[in-house]
Amino acid sequence: MLKNILLLLVCITTTTLCFSQDDFESEIDSIQTLDEAKIYVKKNKSLNGKVITFNKEKHHTQIADELFKLGKGSKKMYRTDMEKTYYKVIDKNKIPYQKLSYIFLDGKEKSMSDINTLRRNIIAKYRKGVRFEDLAKHYSMDTNANRGGDLGWVTQGDLHPDFEAHVLDSSHEVNDIFTVDIPDQQWYYVILKTEDTKYIEEIKVLKVTEPVK
Repeated sequence: MLKNILLLLVCITTTTLCFSQDDFESEIDSIQTLDEAKIYVKKNKSLNGKVITFNKEKHHTQIADELFKLGKGSKKMYRTDMEKTYYKVIDKNKIPYQKLSYIFLDGKEKSMSDINTLRRNIIAKYRKGVRFEDLAKHYSMDTNANRGGDLGWVTQGDLHPDFEAHVLDSSHEVNDIFTVDIPDQQWYYVILKTEDTKYIEEIKVLKVTEPVK
């Protein structure tokens, strides 16, 4: 009799865990949009959930490589002895990126007259063959000068909105050199577009972690 009761308890427990697992995965499967993913993360804080953006140009981990192979709406689970981590691809797009370099001149430290003179000289030197990288290291008043002014691949939302409005402009060609003024912030720039606009694949992924029971 006792043996039968214990067996029944084991069956009930196993069935409950199965139902719980099915419910958990069903909830994840039901999430279709980025807004739904963010709401789910907010409501289920114990799952340590987050929405992560993977960029094919920047992220080269094994997990990222595997997730890029999935279609939108697909998911992948990784298990350890302690937990199961689910990654669900919520969105998948090719995003336009631009590659730029810049020289920053601080209007709080230099007069507008000095800035304009400097920028004319910088542009003239570049057009005579001086490398922009060397000009940035010499003139830029920004820590990025150490990298020759290279800003890397950037897209909408990566930069200060006032700066983006000027530099993420499709009218600029590769090797175009131009100036940007943001008077409200006293920021003044010489910008060089270094590469053609590139469409880079990005995925937005819901990550949630469930303890192993």
